[in-house]
Amino acid sequence: MHQARPTVILPRLQDFAGQWRMSRVITDHRARTTGQFDGMAAFTPDDGGLAYLEVGTLCLPGQPPFHAERRYLWRQRESAIDVHFDDGRFFHSVDPAHPTACHWCDPDTYDVIYSFASWPEWSSTWDVAGPRKAYKMITSYSPTDPGGR
Repeated sequence: MHQARPTVILPRLQDFAGQWRMSRVITDHRARTTGQFDGMAAFTPDDGGLAYLEVGTLCLPGQPPFHAERRYLWRQRESAIDVHFDDGRFFHSVDPAHPTACHWCDPDTYDVIYSFASWPEWSSTWDVAGPRKAYKMITSYSPTDPGGR
C-alpha cells in the first residue's frame, strides 16, 4: 500500500508577518563552547516587504548575559525570499521549496538551511567557516499566536 507523503506548507513572505518566540544555540567549534540566545522576532510591514527585528538575551560562557538585537529586510521575489541587511545590502535568498543559501563575506562562508517542515514552527541552521570562525548556529521559531497563522 502506498503511503501519502505529508503536505509541507511552503510559506510566502506575508506568512512570516507577526511575532515569533525564538531560541538560538551557538556552538563554537574552535573554542568548544556553546552560547544561548532567547528572545522575540517581529516581522513588520514596511515599504518593500517585511522588516525583521530580533531582540533578546545572549548568554555566552564566561560573560554575564547581555541584550542583543539584529535587523534584516525580507523581500518577496517570485518564489524566493530575498534577505537584506538593514542597510539594504543583499545577504542571501531562500526559496522555501529549496531552502538552502550561501553568503560569502571575505574570508568567511555562511551556509544556511531553513526548515519549514513543521510550519508554522520553523528553523534556520547556519554553518560558518573561515580563518577565525568555525561555528554552528541553530535558531528555532514558534508563533506567539499559532491560531492566527
